[in-house]
Amino acid sequence: MAKAGDPARAMTAPALHSLDFALDRGSPVPLYYQLAQQLEAAIEHGILAPGNLLGNEIDLSMRLGLSRPTVRQAIQSLVDKGLLVRRRGVGTQVVHSQVKRGLELSSLYDDLEAAGQGPTTEVLRNERETVTPDVAAALGIAEGSEVVALERLRCTHGQPVAFLCNYLPANLLELDSARLESTGLYRMMRTAGITLHSARQTIGARSATPEEATRLDEKAGAALLTMQRTAYDDTGRPVEYGTHIYRASRYAFDFQLLVRP
Repeated sequence: MAKAGDPARAMTAPALHSLDFALDRGSPVPLYYQLAQQLEAAIEHGILAPGNLLGNEIDLSMRLGLSRPTVRQAIQSLVDKGLLVRRRGVGTQVVHSQVKRGLELSSLYDDLEAAGQGPTTEVLRNERETVTPDVAAALGIAEGSEVVALERLRCTHGQPVAFLCNYLPANLLELDSARLESTGLYRMMRTAGITLHSARQTIGARSATPEEATRLDEKAGAALLTMQRTAYDDTGRPVEYGTHIYRASRYAFDFQLLVRP
């Protein structure tokens, strides 16, 4: 474990000590599960950030008035989810939170920002090119037309989450790379007076190529979520076509299903 005075421990203690755990000892929900849920929520909202240490199980159990096995079980459940890792000589450390995103027409940047995930963007490509047949069909434009092609790497807490490829009609709006690195594409479209109304979206999965794995800091062959989306404005005009890949270890779609009446 980190010794008193170590930079890692000094950095971590305020974050963990600021958490106000609410454990209901009269609830049928096991105490370890209540603790695990509250720690997971703190990780998802960025209160406990990647690299933060939780301290040792004895300290945490004494602080909360729980048995050490209860605390150990809570921590192990988050280790099993990939949110925490036990490092010899360091202690239990936050790795990352998984991004959970609902199925709605929204910007990944906006969703991450609202969830306190601290999104950042690196624009890898922003240029005009001759449209390919599949993109032309998605955008409803003639083959041989020009489109703006964007490639961006989206990160949270300094770790890559998604690689985004987007194609827009060439004269739709001006896309400045500096602005794209400080805000979301859909926010820029709304600012330009484009009202997004609906989209057609397909979600899939596949293994990462070596190049994709390197870009997303994963192992070659790691699981990726894929998404293809065509977005339409309030006149029914296609205004954006995107092909995105997400790290399955860091990203999940979360949605509610209803029974038809």
